[in-house]
Amino acid sequence: MDFRRLGKSGLRVPALSLGTGTFGGGNDFFKAWGSTDAGGARRLVDLCLDHGVSMFDSADVYSDGLAEEILGQAIRGRRDRVLISTKTTFPRGDGPNDFGSSRQHLLEAVDAALVRLGTDHIDLLQLHGQDHNTPVEETLATLDQLVRSGKVRYIGGSNFSGWHLMKSLAASDRYGYPRHVAHQVYYSLLNRDYEWELMPLGADQGVGAMVWSPLGWGKLTGRIRRGQPARPGTRAHDIAGTGPHFEEERLFRIVDALDAVAREAGRTIPQVALNWLLQRPTVSSVIIGARDEAQLLDNLGAVGWSLGPAQIAALEAASDVPPAYPVWHQREFPMLNERNPLAR
Repeated sequence: MDFRRLGKSGLRVPALSLGTGTFGGGNDFFKAWGSTDAGGARRLVDLCLDHGVSMFDSADVYSDGLAEEILGQAIRGRRDRVLISTKTTFPRGDGPNDFGSSRQHLLEAVDAALVRLGTDHIDLLQLHGQDHNTPVEETLATLDQLVRSGKVRYIGGSNFSGWHLMKSLAASDRYGYPRHVAHQVYYSLLNRDYEWELMPLGADQGVGAMVWSPLGWGKLTGRIRRGQPARPGTRAHDIAGTGPHFEEERLFRIVDALDAVAREAGRTIPQVALNWLLQRPTVSSVIIGARDEAQLLDNLGAVGWSLGPAQIAALEAASDVPPAYPVWHQREFPMLNERNPLAR
């Protein structure tokens, strides 16, 4: 397993991490992701550790906290061998302070997560969403308190806008608070919006990407093709109305390109899609999910090899979309973009 620095921090993380959205199946939404119990989770953790995957990502809203509980049970007795990443911000109850990134909510949420995980510290705590209601100074001062207490080691954001992430980083620099070293982002061949503004920001500021849903919300597995709709029992079928928007014909075009590259490389379509991400600028770790051991083993086959330049070009040509303003305008002046990680 390749290990990479998380942003410009000193922490080294595996190129692949295991997401725990499939643990528990505690409500209808997460049942569509999976319903792995503690025994099944322990077997998945065993496989991960055997292959060098030592980071596990969760969130307090995954199956209403059940995913964190199951993860805690699965790593019991080997906490020193793993890194735990978890998230908070989204609603956990009906109370007026049961959500957000306020001091009140963060302190309560971290203490509750530590109990569910059965540990005394969280290696990477990420704010699950952008909270417009709480001043970033309040949030960062609280995160500083949590780091100083030893309950949290590193901090990051998730699903932030570029301006909000930069505002937080500037406040950290101004007051000496810990900086966000990670940004957990949605990024795949199907949705490449991350490249327009967040990737250049991450490269400039040393914020590593933790990629969630790298197979395009289950669309880039190779099981969905022209005339071959999603099967019942999969996310793409059972919760088809959720997740990012996409154009169906563009999806088929991407899958066709993945199919051709997979045949040429002797790999599976998911392995090709994951490998492409692993070669992208700023990506520190790609979070894979697995309903069972066979799916996990297939995803683990994404490391240890690299796509060739022609194969990468074919995938990017099939998945390219016109960028939004002001990116399209900026790209018309290449002399001003030499330090942009995606300068063309």
